[in-house]
Amino acid sequence: MTASTIKHAVPYYSQWESAALVPGFVAGADAAGDPLWAGSGADSPEEYAFWAPRMCGVACLRMALGRLGVPVPPSVELVKELCAAGAYVRDGDAVQGLIYQPFAEYVNARWGLDARSEPRLDHGTVRDVLAGGGLAMLSVHWSIRTLVPAGAARGGHLVLAVGATEDAVLVHNPSGFPDGSQRYAPVPWAELDRFYAGRGILLAGRAG
Repeated sequence: MTASTIKHAVPYYSQWESAALVPGFVAGADAAGDPLWAGSGADSPEEYAFWAPRMCGVACLRMALGRLGVPVPPSVELVKELCAAGAYVRDGDAVQGLIYQPFAEYVNARWGLDARSEPRLDHGTVRDVLAGGGLAMLSVHWSIRTLVPAGAARGGHLVLAVGATEDAVLVHNPSGFPDGSQRYAPVPWAELDRFYAGRGILLAGRAG
């Protein structure tokens, strides 16, 4: 990675409060034991533990807001706003979401960002947005953190594309490991489609 590949520095947020503990949480450790859970804005460790595995999109939004230099709300506070906006739909212990269109509408209205739901998002468009200083939330499989795909699965997890080189897209991965797969992690363009579902959300900056 060189300075020319990144238009603006982007802060990193994990979907868990303790980014250093992500390997354990991914392996099945109870997130209610996260010593930093209260920073999420949740009312209890149990509420935090319910939402943390589902907050990849929230983490991406927090990173985008941080890039703009605006105050970044706690993660579970954002979850509650997104539930009210229809971007998450909870029925007991089942959750539908993140739902892209209501998410984009919420982001546009709440933060004045030019957010667009893109059900078909090709590499060229992602490159163009990044080159223009924007960001892209990409739907990928969680196994992108190791570049070893789990079967033929694609999608189901969101990462934030923050820059690019000729050979790779650079991502902030909300469930990445602190061994180098969290921040500015390179994913070769030639390998991306093994994980990428070809859809996402573009965050092109302030609307207007």
